[in-house]
Amino acid sequence: MRIDLSERVAVVTGATGDLGRVMVRTLAECGADVAVHYHRNQSKADELCAEVEAVGRRACAVQADVTDADSVGAMQQQVTSALGPAGIIVNNAVIQYTWKPVLEQGQEDYESQFRSCVMHNVHMVKAFVPAMIEARWGRVIGINTECSMQCWPSQSAYVSGKHGMNGLLRSLAAELGPSGITVNQVAPGWMLSDRDREREKTPDAPEPGPCQYSNMVPLRHRGEDQDIANAVAFLASELARFITGVFLPVNGGGAVVPAWFV
Repeated sequence: MRIDLSERVAVVTGATGDLGRVMVRTLAECGADVAVHYHRNQSKADELCAEVEAVGRRACAVQADVTDADSVGAMQQQVTSALGPAGIIVNNAVIQYTWKPVLEQGQEDYESQFRSCVMHNVHMVKAFVPAMIEARWGRVIGINTECSMQCWPSQSAYVSGKHGMNGLLRSLAAELGPSGITVNQVAPGWMLSDRDREREKTPDAPEPGPCQYSNMVPLRHRGEDQDIANAVAFLASELARFITGVFLPVNGGGAVVPAWFV
């Protein structure tokens, strides 16, 4: 038994980020052709396309503002022209901002999280799902967060956006099921990524101290970016054909442990 995504076209938004780039590589290794979305980092997108092509799959780099319907629509046309209709969309992009307590968090941050968590998914679905309905096969995979279950201090804008995304995608799962399309979410914990690995290579980097986060995870360690990509690839495959409407934490079981527990 193996994950086989050959003959499938996948789109990954936020593909140049720490988690997105590993999703791109993993989907390609499973046989998918991949559209690599970026907002500003074209050089990394081009680099990822070269990696996809190196394993024998097709790729294209596509720029878009995922909070803008017209921009996403233009991206869909580019993807279809370059690779064909997409059967897999992985909605991973999110706007970064500074976390603050509710009384100090600016209104613009709540609005930005709504646009990048909720409207991002709405725009992607409206652009790409009609072709899936016609094909009677498709995968919509949203990248949520364990923070949705924690609701810790200073997470309010992020959590609000991700809760809205959860409600949207759960409703969508019910609507698209009759068309043979699954809709699922992966909720990462605080994962190790290239950023952490590069830090370890720095000769003068300080020795890491005990990680309080790891003490709050039942498995007692942080997961890796590859763990998220593995979950995405599974949900994109025929192995997950009878799974829809799922919110899947990939975090070592630690999402609901209180912040004060060590």
